[in-house]
Amino acid sequence: MSPGKVLQPVLKMKVDELFLCWLSQPATQLTLKDCLRRIKNEDKTEISNGNSGKGKNEWLANKNSNSKQCILGDASLPLVSFSPQLSTALPLATSASSRNVSNVRATHRSSGTKVIQTKKEETLPPSLSQNIPTFYFPRGCPKEKVNIDAVIAKIERTFSEFPNERATLEDMGKVAKACECPLYWKGPLFYCAGGERTGYVSVHKFVAMWRKILQTCYDDAAKFVHLLMNPGCNYLVQEDFIPFLQDVVNSHPGLSFLKEASEFHSRYITTVIQRIFYTVNRSWSGKITCNELRKSNFLQNVALLEEEADINQLTEYFSYEHFYVIYCKFWELDTDHDLYIDRKDLARHNDHAISNRMIERIFSGAVTRGRKAQKDGKISYADFVWFLISEEDKKTPTSIEYWFRCMDLDGDGALSMYELEYFYEEQCQKLDNMAIEPLPFEDCLCQMLDLVKPQYEGKITLHDLKRCKLTNVFFDTFFNIEKYLDHEQKDQFSMLRDGEGESQEISDWERYAAEEYDILVAEEAASDQWNDGYEAELNPVDHQKANVLKYQMEKRPFFEMPSHLADVDLDEYDYEEDFE
Repeated sequence: MSPGKVLQPVLKMKVDELFLCWLSQPATQLTLKDCLRRIKNEDKTEISNGNSGKGKNEWLANKNSNSKQCILGDASLPLVSFSPQLSTALPLATSASSRNVSNVRATHRSSGTKVIQTKKEETLPPSLSQNIPTFYFPRGCPKEKVNIDAVIAKIERTFSEFPNERATLEDMGKVAKACECPLYWKGPLFYCAGGERTGYVSVHKFVAMWRKILQTCYDDAAKFVHLLMNPGCNYLVQEDFIPFLQDVVNSHPGLSFLKEASEFHSRYITTVIQRIFYTVNRSWSGKITCNELRKSNFLQNVALLEEEADINQLTEYFSYEHFYVIYCKFWELDTDHDLYIDRKDLARHNDHAISNRMIERIFSGAVTRGRKAQKDGKISYADFVWFLISEEDKKTPTSIEYWFRCMDLDGDGALSMYELEYFYEEQCQKLDNMAIEPLPFEDCLCQMLDLVKPQYEGKITLHDLKRCKLTNVFFDTFFNIEKYLDHEQKDQFSMLRDGEGESQEISDWERYAAEEYDILVAEEAASDQWNDGYEAELNPVDHQKANVLKYQMEKRPFFEMPSHLADVDLDEYDYEEDFE
């Protein structure tokens, strides 16, 4: 697959998926069992009828003769002229002579039109497809019938509380509750009803809009996509999330400190959007569909915005601390501060831990979307968000796909031994420069094959890596020298045990973000720029650190939270010798 090419769905795979979805429905299984039961009963009836009256062979011969007449009657003249081929292709039970066939042909030549007219007037039996229950619901599965009029009446009562029955954005929280939606749907509800143009929403416009949604969308995913999408689309692109997230920034209590730093609103929103697409857009298409949104936990996190006052507790999408870490890491690399970094800038990340060959693959377009940036040999801040999350947590499905795309040089959907050797060569050179004897590639390859256990010999597929519990070890071996050396100091059993235990705890990314944030805050606390009255000119990120840190230190006093061991008096314990 060529770099940057979007994966296209295969029609047969989609049909198979829909068939399996239909076949797994309880109603479908009951219908099939009933059909099988009726077929068995019909066979018994036919056999008993054959024994009492006609013979079974004679009954089958008459049945095939009738079906033959129907086929010949419906066939066009060119098909009837090829009678020998037709007689050999169809499973006819009667031994009809050529004379009988010619008579049948002559009969249909004279009365073929009448037969067709008669069939048009006949009432056809219902087709079997009408008995198949609906199993594909792109806009959600309709549950019990919703009383739309009652919902609309509740909304109208809510609007009656506002002056002139017009609601502003500040009033939309009550309207969202009347619609039985989470609080932070208020922004999408307001903008979808046309409130952005006039600054308010009238009751008539809102009721018309919401009635249409209730009649066409049957679950939260379909409703949310309808509220945010552009007219004529059935998916969400990155720009569609901006008004929604701007309202979250303006109104969530956990982001109140960010109101004054308006220049960082767009950076925070960009980070959240990239994290949404990183987790939700599993197809890598840049378009979030209802099905993808339905399978994710994004809407559950949106609902938690109302319940959780601390935005940093929502670590999967909205955490400000995670944004803070990502942006500070990017700012350190972006020397000219144009929000773009080149190969040399990215190579400096984590003290040149990433190999140059992998850096080249990242800039090749295999995992980036900005064509202009690719042309100029740079990646944007949005691309860096994907890079950093993938680099620090190589166990998630998206990160595995990210690095697999980078390592798949020829785009054939599998990692060959040549491709693995290509990346391992630079690792060996770095180890030589560090006066460390590298492991021969053949031995390294044996270890990696034992680690991944590929299904097919001679290649490693994406499916193989997703089944592996130590994909971070596999990837770090080929392009991250620092983490590779860390893994070498551990035994495989301990790493496997840690990998199994971490599934119930926080992810690698959350652990990394928490540690880095504590380091950044400690550095700022040590400098103590605001207490000393030091008014030196700060760059934007330092100024932001100073402002935000005041809020964070009051809310999260890192140096005032002793551990559970802080109250232990060590003098109470008598130390004994380690040996007897």
